[in-house]
Amino acid sequence: MTEYGSYAPQQDRELRAAAAHLARRRFLTVTGAAAALAFATNLPFAGAAQAAEVDARKLAEDPFTLGVASGDPLPGSVVLWTRLAPKPYEPGNGMPQARVDVRWEIAYDERFRRLAGRGRAEAHPEFNHTVHIEATGLAPDRVYYYRFRAGKWISPVGRTRTAPARGAHLNDLKLAAVSCQAYHDGYFTAHRHLSEEDVDVVFHLGDYLYEYAVNPAGGARKYTDRVLPSHFNREVATLEDYRLRYALYKSDPDLQAAHAAHPFVVTWDDHEVENNYASDISEDNLPPAEFLVRRAAAYRAYWENQPLRRPQRPNGADLRLYRRLQYGQLAQFDILDTRQYRSDQAYGDGWHAPGPESLDPARTLTGATQERWLIDGWRRSSALWNVVPQQVTFSERRNATGSAYKLSMDAWDGYAASRERVLAGAESAGVENLVVLTGDVHVHYAFDIKRDFADRDSRTAGVEFVTTSIASGKDGADRPANWETYMAANPHLKFYNGRRGYVTVTLDDEKARADYRTVSAVTTPGAPVTTAASFVSEAGNPGLQAA
Repeated sequence: MTEYGSYAPQQDRELRAAAAHLARRRFLTVTGAAAALAFATNLPFAGAAQAAEVDARKLAEDPFTLGVASGDPLPGSVVLWTRLAPKPYEPGNGMPQARVDVRWEIAYDERFRRLAGRGRAEAHPEFNHTVHIEATGLAPDRVYYYRFRAGKWISPVGRTRTAPARGAHLNDLKLAAVSCQAYHDGYFTAHRHLSEEDVDVVFHLGDYLYEYAVNPAGGARKYTDRVLPSHFNREVATLEDYRLRYALYKSDPDLQAAHAAHPFVVTWDDHEVENNYASDISEDNLPPAEFLVRRAAAYRAYWENQPLRRPQRPNGADLRLYRRLQYGQLAQFDILDTRQYRSDQAYGDGWHAPGPESLDPARTLTGATQERWLIDGWRRSSALWNVVPQQVTFSERRNATGSAYKLSMDAWDGYAASRERVLAGAESAGVENLVVLTGDVHVHYAFDIKRDFADRDSRTAGVEFVTTSIASGKDGADRPANWETYMAANPHLKFYNGRRGYVTVTLDDEKARADYRTVSAVTTPGAPVTTAASFVSEAGNPGLQAA
């Protein structure tokens, strides 16, 4: 199947005009035209399906400047993605306001001599000329190669891999976890190294882009060979802004290389919309109706620019991103969304001592529906490893020794009752091998997840692998200034490193192994990658040991 898009400034004005009709997290009835145009993203707005079609042979410049991607692999299917953008830094991508015919192929070999599937799709201006293909009829647990054609132009070749059959016995599974790629903080060198890793799937845990301004020199990249357009040098707020920002990020050759090499499973954190937002509550406490217009624009641009399936297509300011993937009998992945449904951060956000507000049992990070979905999925799981890719630090993280410590109100520490319900749910479901994958904090952590963090002798209920950022935070340091304090204050914290990089995790019948990969610099390109540390946790006996 296929979806497409483009955007005119008029739509921003109509999104704003419709804000008055927004209720808290839901939309009230508005005029048919405004509703269809602003919020009904399941189909192009009224009349757009009959928009003019332009002959792809008339495209004078290469439209595949933003590369290709694949994602959300199933045993017989994978999503293939591209976006037509001959002028990616211009509103509308340099594309006509018309449909364009795009052909796609998926093959068993890099030279496309043995095709596994092919088809045609329309890249539609209403969806910013993005294309989502749900390629089906594929064999499980197999590598494929894919590409797109528009007129005389052929896209770069992408490599992807389907998931194993649901009941398959696997010898092992290797994944990578990445997060937090602030373009203005440095080069995506870690993505280039990731593209050369032999992994089955990549989990992107959020902050795929940042809403902050990027100056003409690309911030810390300090370009001397190019000048970025001035419209990047402001915070994003409109649909056009978000679409252009995705174009900037996706034009990065290292990110393109990672997407072309591996299927991605994506989830968001906060910066895909705005820093530390919570449900319909913005960082600056805008009226919810006004903020939901921005959220609707951000969610739409997110879906357009990621290899996501039809069920993840947004409905206005709502997008169901949490979902479940099975990798044979070895692993079940429950991908969470800890932004869209959460209670507001306690005590106005930041770091605070735990108290009645943060400990309120009614508080939730996931929302009740997602929480039930997670625990019910565990009860039905027959996988050896139950893996939870999500956004913010799950384990307790004290910032001082003694009793005067504070906790992050944006992380699970600020939602203690929510964390307790999840851990109790895992316990009641008989989950023996819980692995949490986390991003957000721009450092590597390795945690033992204690059943009761107040009791140092409490049993270990699972392990948490926190990946550092790709670029956010600039170069970082092996031992940040608070390293000694954190290690002393948190005995369940087994590793802490502040460089940029990613984590690879290998699962087999006996153990989970995490390798913490780091690069020495991102403010200059081309730094080498090294393994800073490795840890294993035995199946049936959770707890981290140095490998």
